[in-house]
Amino acid sequence: MTEFFDITAQQFQQQSLLELIAVALSVLYVILAARQNIWCWPCAFVSTIIFVYLFWEVTLVFQMLLNFYYIVMAVVGFFSWKEVKDKPTLAITRVDVRVHLLLIGVGVAATLLLVKVGERWFFGDWVWLDAGTAVFSVIATVMTARKKIDNWVYWLVVNPASAYLMFQSGLYLVCLLMFLYTAMSIYGFLNWRKSLTSELAV
Repeated sequence: MTEFFDITAQQFQQQSLLELIAVALSVLYVILAARQNIWCWPCAFVSTIIFVYLFWEVTLVFQMLLNFYYIVMAVVGFFSWKEVKDKPTLAITRVDVRVHLLLIGVGVAATLLLVKVGERWFFGDWVWLDAGTAVFSVIATVMTARKKIDNWVYWLVVNPASAYLMFQSGLYLVCLLMFLYTAMSIYGFLNWRKSLTSELAV
């Protein structure tokens, strides 16, 4: 355990300014998203552009592609949440059980496809976890953009899995960020559930 914290401290000292900015904006994104603040999406937009560059530098292909997707979803999310004149703001809703089953099925199938591609064209010891976390991150992000409260439950699974992946890859600071995301996901779920209960009571 002492070795873990020593290595983490060394990594922090070696971080580039870009990495620190990306991590800070990522944390701010989750905080603002949990509060339903539309400015979460500009934070996501800038941080993901930085992450695309950083993951390219270390040849993490699936994570780089995932962040390209995040760039697009940051724009989509912003306009989905934006209050347009004469139109109500997007309300928090739940996902039907049948839709969950469909999403999980599609997620598993997409993961299998990415694994096949990854094993053929790329090298890596954690291709299954890399592909799976990328696929279900996409699904969870779509639900976040559509204000589906269930998105936080997906993140509660994806974030610890991503933390384990980052730890095994030696990316200890990113591992800590994923654990922070996990805690924020709990906060986000409770905050959104409170809002959903208030909306249903009206």
